[in-house]
Amino acid sequence: MTLLDTSLVVDALRPHTATSRQMRAALAAGERLGLCTLVLYEWQRGPRRAEELTAQASLLPAADAWPFGSAEALVAAEIYRAIPRARSREIDVAIAACALVRGASLWTLNPNDFRDIPGLTLYQPPA
Repeated sequence: MTLLDTSLVVDALRPHTATSRQMRAALAAGERLGLCTLVLYEWQRGPRRAEELTAQASLLPAADAWPFGSAEALVAAEIYRAIPRARSREIDVAIAACALVRGASLWTLNPNDFRDIPGLTLYQPPA
């Protein structure tokens, strides 16, 4: 299972990007992709074109988004206390906690924002 970061969703749901091709390849290879409610929030706040919202709704329905609940909040607080520069990275920390709680890897276009998070595995798309 792989959690998608907002950066990935933004790029992958645009037509004809390398990321959209990588996402199609990952899905064809059987990779299970998901998003969490925090990513859904960042994505939906836009601005988004109608076709992008339609693509997201069909590929990654909002009703299937992983909730940010108490387990994720506790893990995020642990991470926050453990890493440098956490104050400017609250949403990234919370997204990482969603992946960790579910035992998922995280697919992002900004790996440097997540490399120092203990125990987090970053997804590497098929070449």
